[in-house]
Amino acid sequence: MSRTLAGKRVLLTGASSGIGRALAEQLAKAGAHLVLAARSAEKLDEVARGLSSSSGKIHVVPTDLAMADQRERLVKTAVEKLGGLDLLINNAGIASWGHFANSDEAIMRQVMEINFFAPADLIRLAIPHLTMGSESAIVNVSSMCGRRGMPAWPEYSASKFALSGLTESLRSEMARFEIDVLMMVPGMTKTNLRENMPRNEGKAKIDFEAGLPAADVAAQIISGIERNKTEVVIGSDAKRMLRMHRWFPRLLDWMIRRRVKKLYANEAKS
Repeated sequence: MSRTLAGKRVLLTGASSGIGRALAEQLAKAGAHLVLAARSAEKLDEVARGLSSSSGKIHVVPTDLAMADQRERLVKTAVEKLGGLDLLINNAGIASWGHFANSDEAIMRQVMEINFFAPADLIRLAIPHLTMGSESAIVNVSSMCGRRGMPAWPEYSASKFALSGLTESLRSEMARFEIDVLMMVPGMTKTNLRENMPRNEGKAKIDFEAGLPAADVAAQIISGIERNKTEVVIGSDAKRMLRMHRWFPRLLDWMIRRRVKKLYANEAKS
C-alpha cells in the first residue's frame, strides 16, 4: 500500500521545533490539513506563518501534553477543525541526560508522562475518529534508545521502550479497524533536545551538531508514512548501533561498559 498525504487530516505533536517543525513544513507542502500542537503558542504561530501550504488548512492548538484534560481538548479540537482525523503523529518528546543513581522519581515521571502516557492517551482518544478516516495511521516517533537502552539515558530509554512496546501491541489490534501503526526510530538528530532537558549532567561528549539534520529525518518519516513502512530506522548511527545490538550484543555491552568505567575512573578511585 502507498499513502497519499494530499488532503489527509493530520494531528502532529511537538510541532514547534526540531523534527516536528520539519514534519509540519513537509506535510504542508504535500497538501495535508494540519493541527499543530506544542506548548508555546508563540512558536506555533511562527511555524504556521512560515508554512508554504499546497491548499491544506493549518491550525495551531497550544497544548501541554503533560495535562490529561489538554490532551482530550487537543483531539476534540483537531476533529472539529479538520472534520475528522486520518493521521496521528506522536512526535513530542523530552529527554534527561545523566546517570539513574543520581536522578529522582520526579524526572522519571516527567519523561514518562510526555514520551509514553501522552501518546498512549492521544491514541486512545483518536481511535474512534481514525476508524472513520481515510488510509488512517498512528505514527509514533521513538528512538534508537527505544531499541537499545543507553547509559545516562535511563528515563528516556525506558519511555521509548514503552512506546515501542505499545506500538507493536497496537499494530495487530488496530488491524481490525484498518488503522496502520507505524514506528520511526531516529538516531542522533541535530535539534534543540538538549536545551529542554530537565537534567543535563552526563559526562560523555555528545556532538548534537553532528547529528542528522531535522529536515532529513522528517523526510524519511514522511517517506515511511507514504510507503506504509512498519518500522523505519533513520540515520547511520542508529542502523549501526542496532545492527551491532542484534548480532553482537555481548561485544556492544562490553564496549559501552568500558566507556562508562573510563568516564568515571577518577570518581571510582576517590
